[in-house]
Amino acid sequence: CKYGNGEVIKMKDVIIVGAGGFGREVAWLIEDINKYSNEWNIVGFVDDNIHIQGKVIDGYRVVGTIDWLKSQQYFVVIAIGDPMVRSSIVKRLESSKNSYPVLIHPSVLHSDRVSFGDGTIICAGNIITVDIKVGKHAILNLGCTIGHDVTIGDLSTLSPNVNISGRVTIEECVSIGTNAVVIPGIHICSNTVIGAGATVVQNINETGTYVGTPAKKTCN
Repeated sequence: CKYGNGEVIKMKDVIIVGAGGFGREVAWLIEDINKYSNEWNIVGFVDDNIHIQGKVIDGYRVVGTIDWLKSQQYFVVIAIGDPMVRSSIVKRLESSKNSYPVLIHPSVLHSDRVSFGDGTIICAGNIITVDIKVGKHAILNLGCTIGHDVTIGDLSTLSPNVNISGRVTIEECVSIGTNAVVIPGIHICSNTVIGAGATVVQNINETGTYVGTPAKKTCN
C-alpha cells in the first residue's frame, strides 16, 4: 500500500491457525489493527479439518493444514483457545521457519512496563497495568483486567472479563474461565483450569479443575 507521500509500505503476510469462532475473532482483531497501521495481509486460515479445506470463511480462505504450514514461512498466530491444544500445535511447528507476532487490539490500555511473549494475542478492551510479564502464545480474551506485578505463563488463556489482581503468578497452560476473579498475591500452578465465575482466594498448587466461590477442586 502507499501513504500520502508516495512511500510504499509492504504489508506482512499472516496466517491464522484455527478457522473456528476464535480464529474468526482474531481475523477481526487484525482488521482493526489495519485500520490504524495497515500492517497485516491475512493470507487465510490453516485448519486440520479436511471438510473445510479451500472454503472461504468470513472472507478468508482455508489454505491448508498444519502439516502444510510446517514447510512455509509466514507470520503465524495460533487462534486456539485451549492451552493444551495450542501447546501441541506450537510443538508441531517447532522446526518450521514461521514467526509468531504479538497481536494487540488498538483499544487495549497497557503501560510501557509490560512485556509480551511471541505469539501472544491481546483482544479488545483489556487493561494491563504495570510491571507485568505475559508469556509466549498466551491469550487474553475480551475485557480482562490485569493488576500490577502479575506474571502470566506461556500458553495460558484468560477468557472474557477475567480480573487478575496484583502480584498474581499464573504458570503455563492455565485456562481461566469467563468472569473469574483472582485476588492479590495468588499463585496458580501449571495445567490448571479455573471455571467460569470462580473466585480464587487461595494458592492452587495441585493441577486440576477448580470451580465456585471460593474456588475448590472438583472431584473428577
